[in-house]
Amino acid sequence: QVYLQESGGGSVQAGGSLRLSCVVSGNMEGNYCLGWFRQASGKEPEGVGFFESDGSETIADRLKGRFSISQDVAKRTLYLHLNNPQLEDTAMYYCQADLCWRSWLLKGYRGQGTQVTVSS
Repeated sequence: QVYLQESGGGSVQAGGSLRLSCVVSGNMEGNYCLGWFRQASGKEPEGVGFFESDGSETIADRLKGRFSISQDVAKRTLYLHLNNPQLEDTAMYYCQADLCWRSWLLKGYRGQGTQVTVSS
């Protein structure tokens, strides 16, 4: 079982910046990868970015250049950096742990989510 707890959400002005955190605990047996997805109200979940099995990161094409992910392995903490957020980035953000090949299916262990609201 894997447990994830997100934090750091809130209100942010368009063009600002925000950092989300996710503390990971539990046992990840197998080749697990961590990452983030989001879900805006009334919309389908959308992958944001995930670490690959070789440690590299993949960010959704339309978010490249604005969003990035990082992790502190010693602290078992994953981060999502939102730079220059736009109104359409308003969503509930979730961190996820899943087998690496399944990451973008958005079916893995997830936390409760943290809400990000971008205002003009």
